[in-house]
Amino acid sequence: MSASDSLRILHCFRSPVGGIFRHVRDLVELHYEAGHKVGILCDSTTGGAHEDALFDGIRPYLDLGLTRTPIRRSIGPSDLVALVRCTNEIKKLQPDIIHGHGAKGGALARLIGSRLRVSRSRVARFYSPHGGSLHYSDSRLSGKFYFLVERLLERFTDGLAFVSDYERKAYLSKVGGAAPPNRLIYNGLMEREFEDIRPANDAADFLYIGMMRQLKGPDIFIDAIARAEQIADRPLTAVMIGDGDEKENYRQMLDRNGLLERVALHAAMPVREALRLGRTVIVPSRAESLPYLVLEALAAGRPMIATSVGGIPEIFGAGSEALVPSENVEALAEAMARAVQQPHDIESLMPTKTALHERFSAKRMATDMVDFYRARLA
Repeated sequence: MSASDSLRILHCFRSPVGGIFRHVRDLVELHYEAGHKVGILCDSTTGGAHEDALFDGIRPYLDLGLTRTPIRRSIGPSDLVALVRCTNEIKKLQPDIIHGHGAKGGALARLIGSRLRVSRSRVARFYSPHGGSLHYSDSRLSGKFYFLVERLLERFTDGLAFVSDYERKAYLSKVGGAAPPNRLIYNGLMEREFEDIRPANDAADFLYIGMMRQLKGPDIFIDAIARAEQIADRPLTAVMIGDGDEKENYRQMLDRNGLLERVALHAAMPVREALRLGRTVIVPSRAESLPYLVLEALAAGRPMIATSVGGIPEIFGAGSEALVPSENVEALAEAMARAVQQPHDIESLMPTKTALHERFSAKRMATDMVDFYRARLA
């Protein structure tokens, strides 16, 4: 690729935790390999040792550097300080593309990009919600406020990149307005992630991997284990892996349910390492967009029971018997009991690796994203 064909791409997001961070890391690596210059701007107050190690892994690809500054989750006066600070930093980088991820990252990216355009920059402004504000109900005041903000920001948006059809439909329904040009570009996995992972000999019956927050359903998982034990008429074991401010609440919940001896809690760790610790992966989320965890576990050959939320049915196929209704403890518990009593049944419900690879390849994701960037720049 010639220097004139190379793009200068800056990704802006708030928290370097979870699926957004994973999505950006893949784009950074693959776009660097394709000859583009890439950088990251994100919050400096979230993440820990696990995230620091992930940053270290992608630093060689960050020609535009890693900029970290305090960015609060909620909207407040501190956002003005962050906006000024980030604008000054980004102006020096002279990006062609500024791509915001998540509600806060998307707002900062588009406002900063618009400020740069006043200074005759040709920067194109992109936004990927990744769920974000779309998880709010349009019948609640908080939801109405966030959707109004999203609608106002549309005039500062050159392109919307959605990671699932569910996300695109939710945006068009809840935000409305004259949506900017948009594309559906599925999350994708690296080739190395399609290699099987077998559980350890002492693996637990079930495995939860994710942030310890209500949206991801750790409480539903805990209640379902207790109920599944009654249905299966035997003790069951589980491992819960992840970090978050609410983690201690779930430890206490396990204690109240008499499950602490059979359910182990671990800090966040690489997913492929975590997958060895349990036989069946459980995704009890109340809301999702297109979760990487689901793709990673399935590509590694691990059986899974998940809630039918967000873009998850787009991975399994609508009507899959491996999916259960959200917040339905009884349905999840019954599926978990069947998984330990008839493990081959749940395995037969998983999508094939060939089907996964065709739709959810990281190489395809990165190529489609650059094509979208170029189309909007033109």
